[in-house]
Amino acid sequence: MTLLSEYKKKRKFERTPEPSGKIKRSASERPLMFVVQKHRASRLHYDFRLELDGVLKSWAIPKGPSLDPSVKRLAMMTEDHPLEYRMFEGTIPKGNYGAGEVIVWDDGVYHSAETADPKENRKKLKSGLMRGHLDILLLGKKLKGRFLLHKIKGDESERGNPWLLIKQEDEYASGAEVVDDITSVRSRRTLP
Repeated sequence: MTLLSEYKKKRKFERTPEPSGKIKRSASERPLMFVVQKHRASRLHYDFRLELDGVLKSWAIPKGPSLDPSVKRLAMMTEDHPLEYRMFEGTIPKGNYGAGEVIVWDDGVYHSAETADPKENRKKLKSGLMRGHLDILLLGKKLKGRFLLHKIKGDESERGNPWLLIKQEDEYASGAEVVDDITSVRSRRTLP
């Protein structure tokens, strides 16, 4: 099973504008990208995606990210997405998986909070993902600073693959409701 097989199995690309994509290995010295897409499907949520191993590792965050370190947001890990998906905005037509509106709510680069060295960074991120504990530094337009993705231990078969996204205490921490910003950082479209 390839990294994108579950993604491709859920979609009919002749009926959706989503990219079919391929696994792409990135140059080890290039910064890794992240994207947060606001997605009004059957329920409004935010898709948090981190580039790693040639794909976008993905989590659905029902209430969206928070800048408040006292707030723990549920983040359900979903299937890997192709790198091209980080540019995707538009409407997934009715009758398709994830039908609804999608905007690029935030994007930027990221690295392990432990190191900015490109080669060491990828090793730390892969190890953290395997352990279920990713300590990352986001350099986005809306999300900045240190965040922790921590896997909730337990039976995945019944509960899916639950993680928590938690803002860490730093100069970017705030009680402000960052999800009140409803504008795309790419197209300036809004999605209330």
